[in-house]
Amino acid sequence: MRKQLVFTFLCLCCFYSFSQTMTAKLLDTQNEPVPFATIKTGVNKGVISNEEGVFTIDLSDIENNAIEVSCLGFATVTLSIEDLKSKNNTIILEEYINELNQVFVSNGSINALDIIQKVNQNLSKNYKNRNQTYKLFFRKSSNVNFKRLNTEIKKASGIRKKHLANANLGLDSLNRAIQTSNAIHFKDYLADLYVKDNTNSKLNVYKITSLLDKKKNFSVDNIQEKAQTIILKYLDTTKTYKIKTGLLKIEDSLDLKESRKNSNRDTYDIAPLKDDTFALLSTSQNYEETLLTTILNPDEYEYKFEGTTGFNNELVYILKYEPRRSRSKFAGKLYIADETFAVLKLDYGFAKGKRGEKVNLKLLLGIKYEENLKRGTIIFKKSDQGTYHPHYIKEERGNFFYINRPLKFIENSRAKNKVTFNFLIEGGAREKREMFIINSADLDPSTYSSFKQPQDIKFEKLSYYDPSIWKAYNAIEPLEEMKQFKSSED
Repeated sequence: MRKQLVFTFLCLCCFYSFSQTMTAKLLDTQNEPVPFATIKTGVNKGVISNEEGVFTIDLSDIENNAIEVSCLGFATVTLSIEDLKSKNNTIILEEYINELNQVFVSNGSINALDIIQKVNQNLSKNYKNRNQTYKLFFRKSSNVNFKRLNTEIKKASGIRKKHLANANLGLDSLNRAIQTSNAIHFKDYLADLYVKDNTNSKLNVYKITSLLDKKKNFSVDNIQEKAQTIILKYLDTTKTYKIKTGLLKIEDSLDLKESRKNSNRDTYDIAPLKDDTFALLSTSQNYEETLLTTILNPDEYEYKFEGTTGFNNELVYILKYEPRRSRSKFAGKLYIADETFAVLKLDYGFAKGKRGEKVNLKLLLGIKYEENLKRGTIIFKKSDQGTYHPHYIKEERGNFFYINRPLKFIENSRAKNKVTFNFLIEGGAREKREMFIINSADLDPSTYSSFKQPQDIKFEKLSYYDPSIWKAYNAIEPLEEMKQFKSSED
């Protein structure tokens, strides 16, 4: 009887804990999702709706039993949790109505270039981007689609024919598995980013998770590693090898035992995480040649007044922009506050016929690369001090890649046995990075100087999405793709 009571008590505790969150959806009057709306749950507390208009709130963290929903272009609404439940966890947002909009559009009294000039004049006053601390939640998702793949041993000395045949069978099996896979990787972390200036920053990661099917971990580097691993099974592990790839030669010896050990790491290096985080944040900063300042440069872009909308009872100008020069690449919209001339939102993407970085060394080094997708959204939030800081940043990137190179394993011995295999891969990669700034504050110089950024951090490996992992934090609600993810190893 006692065991039964204990079991019942534990079940009630689990139910109570689970019931402390509520998931809801935002729709407009056309029944379309409303993304990137702010859901305020208290003073300096809240979450943001995802691309599907979905958000989750922690009921135990709500002040006054009410939430406030605000989004550019829509009327702000406040409702209680009971109201939300009665609406089946669905909120319909009404479009913001501005009576002056027709007047502005009809008489052409607003000049787009004048607005941009005032935005630039007020940049330093409106934005603080030096000596700042940002508490943030960061999500990165990436996937690769392989169109063509071929790995095959061409020549081998010092390896038996039977082993050579088995190695090629293993490589052929790897090729088929990769081409039929739907490789995707999700990485989430909560951190403080300490920004001193445009070149100096440090990252303090509190928690990080990795959602990945290891059997489908098929990045370009990982494919090469997997192919090499198949070959390494048939080489002498007591010896070291040099690797020669194409015209490039890696002179450092490859220790087979050490390489296998490194493949099982359960930590991430902090330095690339910091670089990735700061690079995304920098798109919103007013340093020279950032995305924001480049798009606000009248020498690079031309602007057209499109109309007005509103946000929190403030008039907002809508400007379209497109490239003025051949080197300018983006087109999109700017949303600018009437009172402060601050940019509240920036939408961008490659303009028609534009592309990003290109590298075509197909004949010389067997490499071709082209960035064919780059688009994003930056949303700013006004602080109590009247300045603005980034609130949410999203950027998607896509590229085409082609790699065709021979790789040689050269034994470090008098015999200098060699194994040569061909590595050809062609496909496309997609990556999406999202950053939700939970809060920002001035950075104490002593905090920056005293903090020693660690070299690495241990991450939590997940085989499926667990909503309880980030329940206590203001995380970004995942899309259905992430919620439905399940590792084949589970």
